[in-house]
Amino acid sequence: MVTSNLRSRARSWLYVTFIDKDGQDYKFAVSEGDNLLDIAQANDLEMEGACGGSCACSTCHVIVTDDGYYDKIPEPEDDENDMLDLAFGLTETSRLGCQVVMKKELNGLVVRLPSMTRNLQASDFQ
Repeated sequence: MVTSNLRSRARSWLYVTFIDKDGQDYKFAVSEGDNLLDIAQANDLEMEGACGGSCACSTCHVIVTDDGYYDKIPEPEDDENDMLDLAFGLTETSRLGCQVVMKKELNGLVVRLPSMTRNLQASDFQ
């Protein structure tokens, strides 16, 4: 009985892989609810997140490598689309890392970091 109780309380990890600008991949076990910006920064990956994850810059730009996973991420809000328009190397599967929250459907997600970022913030245009 104790064993089955321990199993039910065991953490269910999700996995995400980041590919850096040099092509090196880094796979991390993460929790449901973690966003990609927090994951990258907690693991010392090169992702600035200049606005602190408030969707007011494009420095946490990531490129989802698989359309199947991209379609499982909720549609970007207008604020995110506005910031993505400023991102270097924008693609059809670009997202802001601060807006991609890990959930079971995203287990195994792979994202690529762009070769460079632009540090333009919403406040630069007010």
